Amino acid sequence: MFHVEHFMKNTHENKIELLKRVALDLPELPGVYRFYDKEQEIIYVGKAKRLKQRVSSYFNKTQDRTKVVIMVRQIESIQFTVVETETDALLLENNLIKKHQPRYNVMLKDDKSYPWICIKNEPFPRVFQTRNVIKDGSKYYGPYTSIYLVRVLMELFKKLFTLRTCKFALTESNISQAKFQVCLEYHIKNCNAPCIGLQSEVDYALQISQIENILNGHFVSVKAYLTKMMNEYAANLNFENAQIVKDKLAVLENYQSKSTVVSPTVTNVDVFSITSDDDFAYVNMLKIVDGAIIQVHTAEFKKRLDETEAEVLPIAMTEIIKNRMNSYTAASEFVVPFEVDFLYEKVKITVPKIGDKKKLLELSQKNVKYFMLEKHKERSLVDPDRHKKRILETMKTDLHLAELPVHIECFDNSNIQGTNPVAACVVFKDAKPSKKDYRKFNIKTVVGPDDFASMREIIHRRYKRLSEENESLPQLIIIDGGKGQLSAAVESLKELGLYGKIAIIGIAKRLEEIFFPSDSIPLYLDKNSETLKVIQQARNEAHRFGITFHRDKRSKNFIVSELEQIEGLGQKSIDKLLGEFKTIRAISETSADDLTKVVGAARAAKILAFFGKNHTD
Repeated sequence: MFHVEHFMKNTHENKIELLKRVALDLPELPGVYRFYDKEQEIIYVGKAKRLKQRVSSYFNKTQDRTKVVIMVRQIESIQFTVVETETDALLLENNLIKKHQPRYNVMLKDDKSYPWICIKNEPFPRVFQTRNVIKDGSKYYGPYTSIYLVRVLMELFKKLFTLRTCKFALTESNISQAKFQVCLEYHIKNCNAPCIGLQSEVDYALQISQIENILNGHFVSVKAYLTKMMNEYAANLNFENAQIVKDKLAVLENYQSKSTVVSPTVTNVDVFSITSDDDFAYVNMLKIVDGAIIQVHTAEFKKRLDETEAEVLPIAMTEIIKNRMNSYTAASEFVVPFEVDFLYEKVKITVPKIGDKKKLLELSQKNVKYFMLEKHKERSLVDPDRHKKRILETMKTDLHLAELPVHIECFDNSNIQGTNPVAACVVFKDAKPSKKDYRKFNIKTVVGPDDFASMREIIHRRYKRLSEENESLPQLIIIDGGKGQLSAAVESLKELGLYGKIAIIGIAKRLEEIFFPSDSIPLYLDKNSETLKVIQQARNEAHRFGITFHRDKRSKNFIVSELEQIEGLGQKSIDKLLGEFKTIRAISETSADDLTKVVGAARAAKILAFFGKNHTD
């Protein structure tokens, strides 16, 4: 499961249109969404199988439900939480509705909770379903959104194991004093009568351990048992019972033992995580009370200096607590990703390595990373120039450039065993493709498959021409290749006197290594780095553009070479034919009259004869 939160204020006059654009940017994943009014109060909580589709539907012009129209008018901002399954969405929606009682949600008057399966903390533990979680050392599994699933599991346990259902205190002393008598369950073979000492506590505990394995998701043997039972019923032509068992097997195969939305082993805990970019730090908090996530909050903090995340996190935690004091109750434990210098009265600081707390921390970390990505999208939507400048500033920093790489050019060679060698140059401006500036190159001076010489030629031709025509030069050149191709390109820049005036790098495909001319050790950028993504996009675009050009050239050369075999047909006639009919097949199927109109009767006759047709066809 992973978590995302998005918060966007109304900064445009057309609020509904802006909110609709935000909704269209949501993921097609299950989750829970919250609508806030201008007072930042939650007015509605809903769940969705696909967030983008569901939330977008509220902003359709064809909305005809009066209540929905009134609610939509009051929406000022949207938050959402992405979860792994629809079950998690249902559970989280239930928690948030109970916590916040939003104005437009149906009120949960009976406060009914979801069922659990309890293994009671007692001698010869009972196993039963309940809606009440009591802190008495018992083990609780769930919660389950389907009572049918709980009943299937309880019935399954009854068939597989001989468990007691009585509420007697089966202590060793009581059993030895013969205080109990066997009941009907013993006589119908549903119980082995531990109450009178006919079943040992060790033997009973083995059954409980098997039940725990099933509830924890380790139920391969149970599936095998059900499959065998179903096949036996079918072999005996008892198809009705076979179908019942089949339905239970299907339910079991889709069963999830528990959700990270609710974890009964974690109570009264606040989970904090952090991520950052050059300008901001983003901190997420999950509040866990009685094992359930009841609050989700992510905040953005402007960095004034070059603070580390370890320095920012304790400050952000203090700020979040202070700003939410009216609705915040301090937890007894804070879960964080690393040790922090944070003092808060009677609060334990934990950096988990395994277990449910680790899972909740991972959930929070995924949450905050997606929140940062959503903030980046938001800024690009509201202020595209700022977003563009931030990417360029990041590239300048990552690649140690002297100026912003507003104009980038990327080169790629393309040939197959030295045939039809070509090259491509793609141009990016403001980190976006500028397709009108793309250029193709036929390699003129290189014989055979020599990528280094080909790169040397096209770099020399490209920048000699730009210099002679006083055209603007790029701030960054990207070479698709390793040290060899990069060195060849650098030679051409030196010949032209441009080396040092234009930054140049190479990218090797195998490990996405970034090479610099004066450094033998490559740079490895984080795979999620925006700098790397721009470089990869430029490289991939140059490769695509070059391959397309190469394919077209090979195809044309094949056609031309075939037409050149026709005696008396010159290059001008070939160009006319290709200009008119495009393909060799079309030429071969064209009538004598149409060919005559293009190349004359004599040449038309030779073409028809070459393709095995008579002039009169």
